[in-house]
Amino acid sequence: MPRAFITGITGQDGRHLAEFLHGKGYDVYGMVKGQNNPRAQSVIDEMPFVELVPGDLADLPSLVAALELSQPDEVYNLGAISFVALSFNQAELTANLTGLGVLRMLEAIRMIGGTHDNPIRFYQASSSEMFGKVRETPQTESTPFHPRSPYGCAKVFGHDIVVNYRESYGLFACSGILFNHEGPRRGIEFVTRKVTNAVARIKLGLQHELVLGNLDAKRDWGYAGDYVKAMWLMLQQDEPDDYVIATGETHSIEELVERAFAEVEIDNWRDYVRQDPKFFRPAEVDLLIGDPSKAREQLGWKPEVSFPELVSMMVQNDLQLEAAKAGIEL
Repeated sequence: MPRAFITGITGQDGRHLAEFLHGKGYDVYGMVKGQNNPRAQSVIDEMPFVELVPGDLADLPSLVAALELSQPDEVYNLGAISFVALSFNQAELTANLTGLGVLRMLEAIRMIGGTHDNPIRFYQASSSEMFGKVRETPQTESTPFHPRSPYGCAKVFGHDIVVNYRESYGLFACSGILFNHEGPRRGIEFVTRKVTNAVARIKLGLQHELVLGNLDAKRDWGYAGDYVKAMWLMLQQDEPDDYVIATGETHSIEELVERAFAEVEIDNWRDYVRQDPKFFRPAEVDLLIGDPSKAREQLGWKPEVSFPELVSMMVQNDLQLEAAKAGIEL
């Protein structure tokens, strides 16, 4: 059985990827930080086939020990301070984990797998936030980076150090430049889930308004379950490379809100939505839209879930969750 080691196992992508790899016959190891990590129990309950291993992206010896224990064929580095808004308030922590954490993991792989003909294949979760103030539309693998947040800056370092280790040491190291990808497992702090959860609660009479920041920002939104397949496909190629993973479509936050309310048959959605300046970012990314041509041609990958299907999936999931919590029959 091939072995996979995943950082960020408690997050949306980590759980989707663990399920996908388990279905492919992998032994799956997931890294968790700290003792009694409250999110670890949810992974154990949901995916008992995952073996949890202690480790911390801020601590190189713990990464070496984790790889020594798991002896992986593939390492997927999904762990990061991943909430862009938080990165403005915790810039140093973001740089340390989201940026330097990649360097530490690459060093751990070199230590465990050897300097020459290293057998461990590495995937880095790069981000469309690296493009930031975009230089061209749509964005491709060769579009210059202009990040607009500490998160984006840290991701650029992580991306570039992967290229450097690939070229310097011959590591099979890939980066997936993933555009926004969402789903029912997305954290409530992210705008997509914040919207779908609030819409569900408003429909059920549990909440009376939805407070947001910039409604004009546009994003290329896909389904996380589709995107983890692309991660795996990158590590199955003959040569390592970097790929944009996106839908090639863009939608505004206003369109997301309108579509989510329509899913619960509320037409006068503006009556329930209020904008608050505190949710505006110090530097905004106005438009992101990816060109996934390379992934389509070289990996044979394409998104399967459409934007309307994604919004519907998330709203319906939140309706079920919130109704169950409140003891309401649907």
